[in-house]
Amino acid sequence: MTVRAEASGPTLTYSKMRGVVAILIAFMKQRRMGLNDFIQKIATNSYPCKHPEVQSILNISQPEEPELMNANPSPPPSPSQQINLGPSSNPHATPSDFHFLKVIGKGSFGKVLLARHKAEEEFYAVKVLQKKAILKKKEEKHIMSERNVLLKNVKHPFLVGLHFSFQTADKLYFVLDYINGGELFYHLQRERCFLEPRARFYAAEIASALGYLHSLNIVYRDLKPENILLDSQGHIILTDFGLCKENIEHNGTTSTFCGTPEYLAPEVLHKQPYDRTVDWWCLGAVLYEMLYGLPPFYSRNTAEMYDNILNKPLQLKPNITNSARHLLEGLLQKDRTKRVGAKEDFMEIKNHIFFSPINWDDLINKKITPPFNPNVSGPSDLRHFDPEFTDEPVPSSIGQSSDSILITASAQEAAEAFLGFSYAPPMDSFL
Repeated sequence: MTVRAEASGPTLTYSKMRGVVAILIAFMKQRRMGLNDFIQKIATNSYPCKHPEVQSILNISQPEEPELMNANPSPPPSPSQQINLGPSSNPHATPSDFHFLKVIGKGSFGKVLLARHKAEEEFYAVKVLQKKAILKKKEEKHIMSERNVLLKNVKHPFLVGLHFSFQTADKLYFVLDYINGGELFYHLQRERCFLEPRARFYAAEIASALGYLHSLNIVYRDLKPENILLDSQGHIILTDFGLCKENIEHNGTTSTFCGTPEYLAPEVLHKQPYDRTVDWWCLGAVLYEMLYGLPPFYSRNTAEMYDNILNKPLQLKPNITNSARHLLEGLLQKDRTKRVGAKEDFMEIKNHIFFSPINWDDLINKKITPPFNPNVSGPSDLRHFDPEFTDEPVPSSIGQSSDSILITASAQEAAEAFLGFSYAPPMDSFL
């Protein structure tokens, strides 16, 4: 559903305006819940769950990796099930190394905080995850994927960078680039939609980041405006790699049901094997949302939205250029084998006529002036973060080091499940 006030259209009545506001509020609330929490919520509502599409999607057999929507608690891992997240080369970092200043984001397993390193006096975004919550929902592999993808990012300009990671008895800490230009979702909320040149610029930088991940045989799988940040100059930064799938070769597929409801590709809903083109579908959905204000097949009724994604033809209003129309039709092609990007991946996107105004060498080198400048005054400028987060007090436990926490049996089991999580870059990277 598209909600836009056309200059030539009829004036919105009070009742219609209330309806529009209700739709937008419901939409924003759903967007803030993860897929896991969202599905659990609708599962308690008998009406949408009677729909055959929803029943089919909720009745999913175990895939080749832990199911994102499996809410059943798992027993503590045995030594043979422990997840090794790589070499432990920074075991001495502790939460007490930081001043935790503000909450700037929240997720299913923890929070993201603005923090200043006491010795370096540098500002970072520190993602703090609760081990117990991760283990309860069997998400160890997704945390492993997030960390591994962060380590593979050789400072691509449009991907968030990991500085180091460490853990305490009950928490995991990712120390990331601090990006304070705001979520793309936040700016879309405020402006409703973007003009085509601005949408093209963002889509090009997003496509560049996705193309780089694909070159590393990584499928992103969760592209949405909440995972796209703007830096202080207005460039795109892609973040949150928890749903990435590694080791997907050019013609390789995977089958795990995961993502965010509004952006699920038809092949994912059909529970069919899918490949890299799932990311190009999501790019089409995000581009559509930038141009029109809502995702392409959105409905407040989840069952109806899933049915729209599977069966409803793409509808485009005539207020976009032919090249934008052609790209959206190609990216939002329900048959993944016919989708733009199916044959030559990023090269097909790069060479599409919609991106003909883009000089890709200048883009990757950040020589193109962004169409919007967040105008932040410095690291303490939080104007582009949602007050829902920044008004929340910083929990005192986040700054506690492991030696100040009572090590219970369950905490010990959680610690053993994340052996080798800690990471620091090699010394020569500082030279």
